[in-house]
Amino acid sequence: MTDSSLFASERPTRLFLRCSVPSVLVALAGALYSVVDGILLGHFLGEDALAAVSIVMPAIMAAEALANMIAAGSGVCMGIFLGSGRQQDASRVFSCALRCIFASSCALGVCGFALAEPFVRLIAGNASEQAIGYACQYLRVYALFSPLVPVFFAMDNFLRVCGRPKTCMVLNISSQLLNVVLSYALIAVFGLGVTGAALGSCIAIAAGSAASLSLFATGRLDVGFTREGIPVRLLLSILANGSSEFFGSLSISVTSVIVNVYLLRLGGTTAVAAFSILSYADSMVGMITFELSEALQPAISYCYGAKLFERMKMIVRRVLFACGALGAASFLLMFFAGPQIASLFIRPEDTALLAQSSSAMKIFAFSYIIGWVDAALASYFTAINRPLRSLAVSVFGTFVFPLAFLALLTLPWGLDGVWLTAPAAASSSALLALGCLLTMKEKPS
Repeated sequence: MTDSSLFASERPTRLFLRCSVPSVLVALAGALYSVVDGILLGHFLGEDALAAVSIVMPAIMAAEALANMIAAGSGVCMGIFLGSGRQQDASRVFSCALRCIFASSCALGVCGFALAEPFVRLIAGNASEQAIGYACQYLRVYALFSPLVPVFFAMDNFLRVCGRPKTCMVLNISSQLLNVVLSYALIAVFGLGVTGAALGSCIAIAAGSAASLSLFATGRLDVGFTREGIPVRLLLSILANGSSEFFGSLSISVTSVIVNVYLLRLGGTTAVAAFSILSYADSMVGMITFELSEALQPAISYCYGAKLFERMKMIVRRVLFACGALGAASFLLMFFAGPQIASLFIRPEDTALLAQSSSAMKIFAFSYIIGWVDAALASYFTAINRPLRSLAVSVFGTFVFPLAFLALLTLPWGLDGVWLTAPAAASSSALLALGCLLTMKEKPS
């Protein structure tokens, strides 16, 4: 019996908890690192450092978009192959995916290091020189570690496909705790500033990548390394099925760059710093929603491959309920405790930044009421090999709707219109996702 066979044998509720709880703990550990990193930057370096991370993070996400596409698409194929008893085919997909991710990451890393300053000045030329300098430092460190950073997040997906959510949890939490320790030491003790923040993150992630790769080399998991390739047709299918993750990540990156342009024009570096604080606070909700949606994706793909369609629907219902409950709780917390959350990242003398951040959080909170729908359903469409529906939801939810509302709402409301964009785009994207679900007349087969 393989580890992944639990997707067909475990009771749905027990399976949901077994897969989701480790993933939620991973998300909480990731959010803890993100929050601590933001607090350290905000208190030791101020709003220029917070703005720098907001400026450069879209570039880092864009560099990882290709790796995310390969990992997501290959993970679905691996799950379907394991569900239909084709273990060697799953190993071929796994090995080919890793080779592609490593090669693309190396190429992007070289470009990122060489073009860091012209890129930052292109997308944030109106930012302060201090913020631009910080952004270049941060981006160059990530570029140096680029071969191992995307691999870590891909291995996270592959371990879940192999029915090892607890192993995935241990590796992720260990990496994030190491991240927190290194970031504090490098920023607060050794005074390396933004470079220290990036180094702490990259060293911890690289260590996690090495540990994950060693696990697959033992031969004890459902898939392993092989030199055998896969047909071009299968590779194209993998890329197509992961396209929603690719364009979703790329869309978020491009949208973030454009939002920063609006913020610099309407409120300067302070507004970008407020957006950075909002992103740090939002990271916990976003990470948990993503992990809840992705944690059960291997089980859904497995059941799809094994033609256990009723069981698949039972799993999906539990995912939707959990995401909805999280959204409601997040709205209440952000709406009523926004100033208290924002103050964690801000020095006492930065009163303007506190006021701007608190106002942004109160408006942004409304996006949580229904903002989870598109993420959960896009993940479901990917899991059952419906890439076009998943792609449509991702692109419209992360690119088309946000940019359309950004242009429309900033005309009458200025800076507040930027914060209103999130609730408006989330509502529209949720309606689109529900429409794609209700019009999916064909039954899985």
